[in-house]
Amino acid sequence: MGKVDATEKKARFDTKLTLAQKETFERAAKLGGYRTLSHFVISTADEKAKSIIEQHEAVLASERDKEIFFDAIMNPQQPGRNLQKAVERYNLLNNLPE
Repeated sequence: MGKVDATEKKARFDTKLTLAQKETFERAAKLGGYRTLSHFVISTADEKAKSIIEQHEAVLASERDKEIFFDAIMNPQQPGRNLQKAVERYNLLNNLPE
């Protein structure tokens, strides 16, 4: 977890754990070199949350890209004037019929 801006507002989050969960988390925090159990839980949850959001947004972007691609294939636009001029120049330079 990165540095927290001193002006950043804080919110409280309380939860109940089983004793086994607390012991597991405390052991992981100690082995991972975290300052406190809270720091471990917040850091780990923050990383996981960002990963889940990133994966979800990638899927949404992929779906959007797919829709745009298939729309372009199924409903092609007419070539613009610049493309038409480029084809004419190409055909002229290569002695191709227009």
